[in-house]
Amino acid sequence: MSAQPVHSHEPDRVPRNADGIAAALDGGRRMEFYRELLAAAPEDAGAVLRRWWCEAMLDTDPNGDRLTEAALNGTLPTTTVTAAVERRRAAGRPVE
Repeated sequence: MSAQPVHSHEPDRVPRNADGIAAALDGGRRMEFYRELLAAAPEDAGAVLRRWWCEAMLDTDPNGDRLTEAALNGTLPTTTVTAAVERRRAAGRPVE
């Protein structure tokens, strides 16, 4: 499996906290997010926030439909997981 951002995004489009994530999700998905976060053990809460932040970023992406279409057509640019991890490390972002 590989992943690569197709374009850069404004990092503050969805704040990386529970309130920011919840505000970016619609009603049903917001409730699903809160249920999952509240049920998580403290050591798992960070992973829940990261997963749902990604969901919120996808939901609020102005090019979301184009990206979905490219993914379904197999034309979405990709990279290796190793390269993605190295980019995150170089940017000082967490790698877990």
